[in-house]
Amino acid sequence: MDRNKNTFKNQSTDSLDIFAAKLTYIGASISTLGDGIQAVAAGLALEALQNSKNDNSNDQAKQNANMKEQIDYLISELQQIKKILK
Repeated sequence: MDRNKNTFKNQSTDSLDIFAAKLTYIGASISTLGDGIQAVAAGLALEALQNSKNDNSNDQAKQNANMKEQIDYLISELQQIKKILK
């Protein structure tokens, strides 16, 4: 009878060890998956920042061109006024 108890204890310990190993494996898999998702999110954030910077650069270039046109127009108007006053 003592032998059956020891066998049951060994099986129970083995089962517990296997269960713990499975949990460890599952936890490591979930952690790896989470790291992968985090890497993808970081890549998307970087791409969004780069696109935002490019959009801002294009907008700034358009604003600069627009301001140059306005300044050129004002200079031509001032030149016409100067001619009239002479």
